[in-house]
Amino acid sequence: MSTFAAIIHYLFFLYTIFLFVRIVGSWFPKFYFHLIMRFVSFLTDPYLNLFRRLIPPIGGSLDLSPILGYFALEIIEKIILGFIAK
Repeated sequence: MSTFAAIIHYLFFLYTIFLFVRIVGSWFPKFYFHLIMRFVSFLTDPYLNLFRRLIPPIGGSLDLSPILGYFALEIIEKIILGFIAK
């Protein structure tokens, strides 16, 4: 794997971690107003809002957008790394 491909992979991995922190943080309402959580929300909400337009939260509380976002990130990463490998 080239250095550029490794950087791309780690950037996608880092964003996946941000998505995971966003999901776990949403389970703890008091944590939502913490500085770290606000930063993570700032980074992830614009991306997740794309998927929330497709599938709005079910019952007002079950949000499936992180699942769609995760799978989309995986697909996009594979496509980009496929182009780099050629």
